[in-house]
Amino acid sequence: MRTPIRAGAVEARGERTFVHPVRVYWEDTDAGGIVFYANYLKFFERARTEWLRSLGIEQGALRESTGGMFVVSQTSVRYLKPARLDDELLVTARLQTGGQASLIIAQQARTKQGGALLCEGTIRIGWVDAERLRPARIPTTILEALEQ
Repeated sequence: MRTPIRAGAVEARGERTFVHPVRVYWEDTDAGGIVFYANYLKFFERARTEWLRSLGIEQGALRESTGGMFVVSQTSVRYLKPARLDDELLVTARLQTGGQASLIIAQQARTKQGGALLCEGTIRIGWVDAERLRPARIPTTILEALEQ
């Protein structure tokens, strides 16, 4: 029986990286049986959401309490190898650069078996006022949680 991988933070070379397991389902693949390229962005989104949740930051509650929310403003993704149906992946999220109004998150998708790098990218998320969708400062409580 396989040992399940649990989500959580790992530290390597002094950097904290959050790891989130993902299994490739039929709905994630194209007619060729490989992961459709845009679905890596979904995998990255899930990993970022679970990373924030692991830090005590639940986005729905945060919007209610602060009136703000994160939005994706830029992506850069590089595809190296395909993932296939039923593959088990480890999707990571790591704060690359933090600012007052936006963050750049470095992300990767690797195979659970062997750790082959399949896809990597950076995602810029900005903080906005949820009502007006205008840029705003990220609350200090979030910045402090990310620096831990």
